[in-house]
Amino acid sequence: MGATTMDRMTRLLLAALVGFGSAHSAAESVTVVSWGGSYADACEEAYLKPFAAETGIEVLLDDYNGGLSQVRSQVEAGRVYWDIVDIQFPDLVRGCDEGLFEVLDTSLLAQGADGSAPEDDFYPDMISECGIAMLFFSTVVAYNHERTTGEVPRTIQDFFDLERFPGRRGMRRTPLANLEFALMADGVPASEVYAVLDTGEGIDRAFRKLDTIKDQLVWWDAGAQPPQMLADGEVVMTTAYNGRIFNAQVLENQPFTIVWHGQVLEISNLAILSGSPNLSAARRLIAYASRPSSMAGVSRYIAYSPSRRSAEGLVSHHLSTGVPMASHMPNAPENTKLALRSDWVWWADNGDDMNERFGSWLLR
Repeated sequence: MGATTMDRMTRLLLAALVGFGSAHSAAESVTVVSWGGSYADACEEAYLKPFAAETGIEVLLDDYNGGLSQVRSQVEAGRVYWDIVDIQFPDLVRGCDEGLFEVLDTSLLAQGADGSAPEDDFYPDMISECGIAMLFFSTVVAYNHERTTGEVPRTIQDFFDLERFPGRRGMRRTPLANLEFALMADGVPASEVYAVLDTGEGIDRAFRKLDTIKDQLVWWDAGAQPPQMLADGEVVMTTAYNGRIFNAQVLENQPFTIVWHGQVLEISNLAILSGSPNLSAARRLIAYASRPSSMAGVSRYIAYSPSRRSAEGLVSHHLSTGVPMASHMPNAPENTKLALRSDWVWWADNGDDMNERFGSWLLR
């Protein structure tokens, strides 16, 4: 965080109930674009299906692999056919600055489960001008322990150590998180990573570190790919979204282990495209999805942490397996002490330049 777009499109209608109120007929709909696979499945069960049942508004779900290119093309052409996109924070900020997203109507946000005001219930910076943070997730390193003999990887440095741990590595085809991994593996403390990246020498240093494993890299784009790569033995280690590895562990009994050291903690947000053809329905869905109960619902299907304090108290066990969720959450205390929190301001300011440089580096 898999199903392909065509797979997902065969499951578009999510129980639009015609008899629910004259103000919202079955003809009213909203299209949500998400990351596919087990993450999209969790969102379907936690809040998309319940929203459709409660309102009579049909929900159409499509997949993408992130970024702003498809959003830009729709908005700039004046042919918007998506309504809501699940997007990473740096892209949300850049898109908001470019006018690609509607301004968030904060008056629609529900109180906390404990009655607290939304601005107090959400963690800091989770409510932005154009979007609402739904959850914390992490890009981590994972390996298949049944295919590992002797010493096992324990740190981000081990991911880059081809002598002690020979074999191919998987990485997402993006500079986001990869530059941070490279610098931490090269000895930069997590607290200093973005100060180093703020210099030309630091950026050069990150790419030099990536050079050391480039010949052994297998690139992935969709979140469902890393678990499959590990299961097939295509790679010995891979970066991955922590929730995708968790679901492979508990739902498919895959022998995977997460290396939390050096995890890059990120935020996923919901935003409405500027010019959304179903703006009223989209705003209602944003309000529903950002309820504490909705966020907690997602966290009972996949190991991503709610962005609201009161929602955390509603999460205890994985719904279908009964596995306690606390230790698997990316913002669990024992995991965050080994984490780097992604600096969305830095990436919003520098993301386009880094994407261009990364693209040129790939072609070298």
